[in-house]
Amino acid sequence: MTDVITKNRLFVASCMALTTTSMTFAIRAKLEGVFMSDYGLTSEEIGLAFGPAFWGFTLAMMIGGPLVDYFGMKKIINLAMLGHLSGIVLTLFAHDFWTLFTGTMLIGIGNGMVEAACNPLVATLFPDEKTKMLNRFHIWFPLGIVIGSVLGYVLVDMMGLSWMVLVGTLFIPLLGYVFLFFGKQLPQTERVSLGVSNVDMLKACVSPLFIFLVLCMMLTATTELGTGQRIDSLLSKSGVAPLLILAFVNGIMVVGRFFAGDIVKKLSITKMLMFSAIFSCIGLIWLSYASGMMTFAAAGVFAVGVCYFWPTMLSFVADKVPESGALGLSIMGGVGMFSVSVVLWLMGLFMDTNGSGADTLRIMAILPAILIVAFGALHFSKKAA
Repeated sequence: MTDVITKNRLFVASCMALTTTSMTFAIRAKLEGVFMSDYGLTSEEIGLAFGPAFWGFTLAMMIGGPLVDYFGMKKIINLAMLGHLSGIVLTLFAHDFWTLFTGTMLIGIGNGMVEAACNPLVATLFPDEKTKMLNRFHIWFPLGIVIGSVLGYVLVDMMGLSWMVLVGTLFIPLLGYVFLFFGKQLPQTERVSLGVSNVDMLKACVSPLFIFLVLCMMLTATTELGTGQRIDSLLSKSGVAPLLILAFVNGIMVVGRFFAGDIVKKLSITKMLMFSAIFSCIGLIWLSYASGMMTFAAAGVFAVGVCYFWPTMLSFVADKVPESGALGLSIMGGVGMFSVSVVLWLMGLFMDTNGSGADTLRIMAILPAILIVAFGALHFSKKAA
């Protein structure tokens, strides 16, 4: 009974840590308009200032991933706590490009350390239900975005409170996961417990299948997170509140990820990814033309598409390339986030010079279009094998 209670507590703690991570994405999306109107930043500068949330995330994952095996998950989680705390405090005092940039970078490092430690933790806690439980764990990414989006709409748009109050709400989930992890022993990673050598781990991380999945992860991550992070400017002329659309999309993702275990039993994991790419592509194109209430319908199609991308890509690696260990999961997440940092800058540059939000959405639809071909090829190659 004690083992079950401890396992559940560690899982809940991981979910709270991911909630802190995901709320920063929604709150940052709200800050885009604030720092453009109140502090005079351009769309390109916003893209550059938000970039560290993703490449800082990447840096933390690439460093934290290998260190999880050597120093244990607990020390990496402690670094996540420190990054979150310092980043939130600095963001509260941000007033120009560099203070926003630095606060965003520290939060990005905290976010990356959460992913570096908690993905292998969940995979280790539930070795026979990786796809199901990693999707359950990643429910809290869209759910945290829903929470942050609703808070932004209610506190800032409806009640007229300062954006600083909104940023301050991040302390709630932060303190929650600090409390739940406090004093608890964490298990060894699955790779360490299986006795997989460093050489075998590195070989797994340069295998053709792993490299293919890394390239696909770049496109899945930018399709989902690039769109969500700049939702305020992308849908500014849609006639509906962009944060409500963001909350709606992520609400659908919460439900979808909860039932991922049942869906993967009926569909193969490769079919799951292929259909995700199809719906994502259709959703982005529709969003680029939609207005008024039809924006919600288009957003719903997009949400069904991106719902399973991130956790299913991670579970695919954990199941099919288990020798890659925590390093493999960190490379996947890190490369995904780094690609988003580049796309955010490119999106801002495109919108500043020659593109509207609708034009940008149509350009973004090229990414899942490529994925339809890639995942289709993966599915039929696996089926033939």
